[in-house]
Amino acid sequence: MQIKKIAVLQGDYIGPEIMNSGLEVLEAVSQETNFEYQIHKYPFGGEAIDCCGEPLPQSTTEGCKKSDAVLLSAIGGPKWDKAKIRPEAGLLAIRNELGLFANIRPTKVNPILARKSPVKPEVIQDTDFVIVRELTSGIYFGTPRKQEKYEAIDTSRYTVEEIERIMHIGFEMSMHRKKHVTIVDKANVLATSKLWRKVAQKMNNDYPEVVVDYCYVDAAAMKIITQPSFFDVVITANLFGDILSDEASVLTGSLGTIPSMSTGVTGPSLYEPIHGSAPDIAGRGIADPISMIQSIEMMLRESFGEYELADRITNAVEQAITKGIVTPDLGGTATTKEVTTQIIENLRG
Repeated sequence: MQIKKIAVLQGDYIGPEIMNSGLEVLEAVSQETNFEYQIHKYPFGGEAIDCCGEPLPQSTTEGCKKSDAVLLSAIGGPKWDKAKIRPEAGLLAIRNELGLFANIRPTKVNPILARKSPVKPEVIQDTDFVIVRELTSGIYFGTPRKQEKYEAIDTSRYTVEEIERIMHIGFEMSMHRKKHVTIVDKANVLATSKLWRKVAQKMNNDYPEVVVDYCYVDAAAMKIITQPSFFDVVITANLFGDILSDEASVLTGSLGTIPSMSTGVTGPSLYEPIHGSAPDIAGRGIADPISMIQSIEMMLRESFGEYELADRITNAVEQAITKGIVTPDLGGTATTKEVTTQIIENLRG
């Protein structure tokens, strides 16, 4: 069996702490199996600015392109607030370099953690959906773009090809879930949204088993809070996906448990927690490693087809949560190391 190459971008502040936890879990779950891999670490973000003067050195780009998957931890922080190029610029650059046009963010509520959610437990019961967000086009990238003293312009632009490729990923994902797709747009106002609907209707012909419905973004924002279990796969444009995925994340009760995936047509996919680098708790040993660990679980499932290993990690995390071995963000008293150790013990148990 071919040895898989995994590029590791360890991040800043709590980034290395939770990345180490994730890699320990990966090592534990893959022992005595046929899954073989090599870890290759590259500088990125603030770490790369310190050592190389830029957030995405060419060597990191080349290393990631030669890999089968990329693991990224949280980057940035106050240390680089006055840097000529901030660490976050590396995120846009690496997405472009790797052709990562789709961001996949799952929202699944653990019944045990439901009490941590700001939404009533009976409302979020059975919540399990993914938001498929277009990542490299739309109003964040359209031209012309300018800011003057009394006027500013941002342009929202999409091509049929850009919409088709994100739709294809969302529809394919739905085939392995509940076969239900919701297109979120603003077709009553925006020409780009009208084009999204036209493409979605055509795409549905290729996936006749999939039930498709359409929802204006303002209505979707309300429905995520009032009826989140309605959704299965949500496909939406860059701006709307940015806002809705952050809104959806609060349903789970903590950002510290949520992974994400960015992917394209060719090349490696990138996996990362959705939370930031948390400078206020860096070095204190209390960072929640679960989001990083579940990003690795997602990598095993989506990039390598190692469903059994991924399921074992899922179950091990669930057992740790059930036992109450969680960090302070989830209401516990455990350290990063204690949570990691418990999850590894569950894998071996």
